[in-house]
Amino acid sequence: MATNGTKDFETRLYINNEFVSAKSGKTLPVRNPVDDSIIAEVHIAGEEDVDLAVSAAKAAFKGEWSTFTGAQRAKCLHKLADLMEAKAAEFSRMETLCVGTPISLSTYGLTPRAVEGMRYYAGYADKLGGESFRDDGDGFYKIVQYEPLGVCAAVASWNATALYLANKLAPALAAGNTCIYKASEKSPLGVLVFAPLFAEAGFPPGVAQFITGGAETGALLSAHMGISKISFTGSAITGRKVQEAAARSNLKRVTLELGGKSPALVFEDADIENALTHCSQSFLMLTGQVCAASSRTLIHSSIAPSFISALKARFAAASASIGDDPSAATTLIGPLADKFQLERVLSFIEQGKTEAELITGGARKGTTGCFVEPTIFLNPKDDARIYREEVFGPVLSLRTFDTEDEAVQMANDTSFGLAASIYTSDIARALRVAKKVEAGMVTINSSAAVDINAAFGGMKGSGTGREGGKYGLMEYLEPKTVNINMNVPAKKA
Repeated sequence: MATNGTKDFETRLYINNEFVSAKSGKTLPVRNPVDDSIIAEVHIAGEEDVDLAVSAAKAAFKGEWSTFTGAQRAKCLHKLADLMEAKAAEFSRMETLCVGTPISLSTYGLTPRAVEGMRYYAGYADKLGGESFRDDGDGFYKIVQYEPLGVCAAVASWNATALYLANKLAPALAAGNTCIYKASEKSPLGVLVFAPLFAEAGFPPGVAQFITGGAETGALLSAHMGISKISFTGSAITGRKVQEAAARSNLKRVTLELGGKSPALVFEDADIENALTHCSQSFLMLTGQVCAASSRTLIHSSIAPSFISALKARFAAASASIGDDPSAATTLIGPLADKFQLERVLSFIEQGKTEAELITGGARKGTTGCFVEPTIFLNPKDDARIYREEVFGPVLSLRTFDTEDEAVQMANDTSFGLAASIYTSDIARALRVAKKVEAGMVTINSSAAVDINAAFGGMKGSGTGREGGKYGLMEYLEPKTVNINMNVPAKKA
């Protein structure tokens, strides 16, 4: 346990339905991005700790958990959702302390998603049907049934912990798997608030476990021979390492969500006010630290001067509030997640000044805390880092286009393919362009819209697999075909 003021924070690992100290004997600091103060020292799961978690997960999968019916799993998930809802305020506070998520956004926008996800996938738990195919001349009756994979691992990013609980843990458990969840080392305290609720909800020991640690802990999960699937959200560089480790070990299944460099295409017939709102306020949500954020805005040349001027004004207005306390209900934009992220974003900005025209922002805000001015660059070079790489901060690149074909070409000129937004009043054009854009999610007249029913995931370098809806559920199931030879007569008694 760690103490911060009058509040005790749980910092240990949650294995086999109890909190235990890491056998590694190591800890890592969790810092508040507002003032860089140390909030807590969380335990680092080493090799022995990961082995213990996997052994407990295997025992649960082969043991008591395997006897639970779909209805029983659903009951546990519904109970868990109720318990999480009661603890939502504490979870939200942990997210604000760890990574500076504005408390209003966490309380009303993000944390409810975890509760929603548990209830949503509870509805699927007793509806995992299969298919059958008749003897169609080959003499065999075919049955396809869906079975859980076994021990799964989830490695989450730090920007939206609640979403990852909904998209990774909930479907894994609904499908009958066991799961080891590693929160980001930047935001580990929130999930430790929720961890003991799983036992209270009726989940047997070993079904849901929570470990903390940095890249080394994630690598242990990726390479572990006892894990059947790993779902990872994070950078493309780390995602490749996860996939390589999975392939080198036991060819475990892998789902990767690796961010993007998503485009927003603003056509001349767009609702300008709506487009401006989504390209400014929506983009700056979570300080630009959103994987699906449209960090490349492509504007039709006929409206570019006025649009850019209005966008600049909105970014400047947003900058005035940067530095406000994220725990205040009125704060809309918080700090970057930590000092490392601050230095990374500032390095992008400094290089960007040599690659493009700086329109607004371009500096750190204040001398304390991880705050950066909302920044806009115009006409970056083709090979500019700010245009090619995911900055994961409040940095927007603008370019102009003259024709629809040019807009599509520019939108697709990236190694990523997570999301895209199209702003136009012409529905035929919207659908035509949506078909041509290389992205896993296309949103018309809005920034990226994420719904629990729909598939979430990308193309190209943005990852593999899908989360959300039935699509995310199927990632945690193994189809098995049973063939029955109908030409073998039954023996007479």
